[in-house]
Amino acid sequence: MRIAGAIKYIVAVSAFLLTFYIISQVFEIKMDSNLVRSQPDNVPHPTTKAPRYRCGISKICPEKHFAFKISSGAANVVGPKICVEDAVLMSGVKNNVGRGINTALVNGRTGELLETKYHDLWGGDVAPFIEFLKKIPDGTIVFMATYDDGATKLNDEARKLISELGSTVINSLSFRDNWVFVGGTGIKTKSPFEQHIKNNKDTNKYEGWPEVVEMEGCIPQKLNE
Repeated sequence: MRIAGAIKYIVAVSAFLLTFYIISQVFEIKMDSNLVRSQPDNVPHPTTKAPRYRCGISKICPEKHFAFKISSGAANVVGPKICVEDAVLMSGVKNNVGRGINTALVNGRTGELLETKYHDLWGGDVAPFIEFLKKIPDGTIVFMATYDDGATKLNDEARKLISELGSTVINSLSFRDNWVFVGGTGIKTKSPFEQHIKNNKDTNKYEGWPEVVEMEGCIPQKLNE
């Protein structure tokens, strides 16, 4: 009888311990899952941030090159923008743009801004623009962007002077076309930096004007000869 009682006691204790063990394991798992769920949703996750290049262009420029980004105006509402080496030279925010052709002159060796100017070639006179073009110093990088209309008052002399800066489009630039161009004095070949969208009522993005034209790139520094 004593042996049977001892066996019953051992079985009861073992059952109790097993039950306790199972309950403790279940409780531990539940606690772990609650801890996972209770983690805040706003915990920052490591992300790879895309690099930002000068003027926001899509690539890094090689050594001895100037990064640039240029855009024409949007209709007669938003002015053009010219950025060189992460410095905005002309824009509506800077309040130094206007109807016609907007021009920024940059030292081709140092990248230093020399002058910004816009000439109204719809309601203004082309003569001041021609004088301006004739006085551009040697070794200058020339940035040009239209706003509203940059062609109505252009004559053959003005077009020829811009062509000598490397433009291939200037002779066909017409009323309210959008055009951006980067050239320079003393250039021996035609510039690869030029974009043009014709004013066409069938394809215009805005009523009476084509969409904005934008261009970016890397301009070789002019080295001392």
